Amino acid sequence: MNRVRNRAWIMMLFLLILVGGMCFFLAEYSMKAEQWVSFRGSPHVYRGTTAVAGTVLDREGNVLMDTGDSRKYAEDQNLRKAMLHWLGDRQGNINAPALSAYASAMVGYDSVNGLYNYTPESGRVQLTISGRVQAAALKAMNGRKGTLAVYNYRTGQILCAVSTPTYDPDNVPDIAGDTTGAYEGVYLNRFTQTTYPPGSIFKIVTAAAALECVDGIEDMTFTCDAHYELQGSRVTCEQAHGTLDLKGAFARSCNCSFAQIALLIGSDKLMEYVEQFGILDSVTFDGITTAKGNFDLAGADKVALAWSAIGQYTDMINPARYLTFLGSIAGGGQGAVPYLVESVMAGEEVTYQAQTTLEDRIMSESLAQTLQEYLRNNVQNVYGAGNFPGLTVCAKSGTSELGGGKKPNAMFAGFVTDEEYPLAFIVVVENGGYGSHTCVPILAPVLAECKAVLDGNA
Repeated sequence: MNRVRNRAWIMMLFLLILVGGMCFFLAEYSMKAEQWVSFRGSPHVYRGTTAVAGTVLDREGNVLMDTGDSRKYAEDQNLRKAMLHWLGDRQGNINAPALSAYASAMVGYDSVNGLYNYTPESGRVQLTISGRVQAAALKAMNGRKGTLAVYNYRTGQILCAVSTPTYDPDNVPDIAGDTTGAYEGVYLNRFTQTTYPPGSIFKIVTAAAALECVDGIEDMTFTCDAHYELQGSRVTCEQAHGTLDLKGAFARSCNCSFAQIALLIGSDKLMEYVEQFGILDSVTFDGITTAKGNFDLAGADKVALAWSAIGQYTDMINPARYLTFLGSIAGGGQGAVPYLVESVMAGEEVTYQAQTTLEDRIMSESLAQTLQEYLRNNVQNVYGAGNFPGLTVCAKSGTSELGGGKKPNAMFAGFVTDEEYPLAFIVVVENGGYGSHTCVPILAPVLAECKAVLDGNA
């Protein structure tokens, strides 16, 4: 009797394990079946490293890539190079995470019907990027290393995001054998995967913090004699700016004034605002998660605080994340999350359609308005509004020192406040020298091309 009872318990245990295993499988299937179907290497979705999408189009409907039979890129060489870091290459050295993120939508999959609309040519992916703007951005970079990106801070659509150096995927150079350094870091998307010392474009953050937490800051003045003595060290400017208020110090990018302003803010408060503005956080869109920034004043002395407030010390920012910060200022304290994929079709069915997602509010509308005025003043009185005809551009330049005898990086960041052209932008030119001198001639034709696209001009 005991033997029968023991066997019954064993059978019951096996049955429970079987039922538990089936329940676990069904739960996993309901949650992860789409991932299983579209995993990299799936013969249903991938041919080699290529997602079988059919065609990838830009915002105007121009074909950027056709993967129906084999990977075929755009006919224009400049456009092929400009889109490399978004479409990937045949060798798999550069992946296309945004396309991979929508792999199941490209071939038409759901948990009930499985791959219900699968043919190698069935998919169609439309990106938010304008091929003509992307090509114009690559041309404007003219072989310099860095990134240039523009997005719509109202909708989140990325109009262009070029990463250089790049190469033609139809004519791959001998990268491994190159000794000139021309292709250093070529496999990285500098817009999403890298971080840079921000230099003086970080003064936007410091100015915002000062406006919020230092009573009467706009009525104060600061003296610049080309250097500011602090704890036996010096913060320097290239010239003596004399006496400036906050707005003037911001426009002239006066390091000495901003060192004094930083002391009024204090380390704790400045770190608090950096966290509030979210500029260190990664941003996630279309299966892409960007690099995180760095800002650390823990245990820092006054000299470190001063240099950090002007974008040096250990400060690091990711271009994509900082772009959304600028978009929030332009949007009155709240901007949109960027995105690259506008829609996906499998056959005749729309299987994905992007929607605008607003980020959390990071500042009051009044503070954003004041920053807009300051940034507009920079363009009108320093950089030259005439460089951007037909556009109300607000911006800040930056020259980020790298040390070690290296030429500084040139930075330029801002936005357009015209209702019909809600565009935020960032330009990074590695070892480019002075920010506005280098970046304005690069940015100007790209913004003009953006304007033409939004105006619907062919």
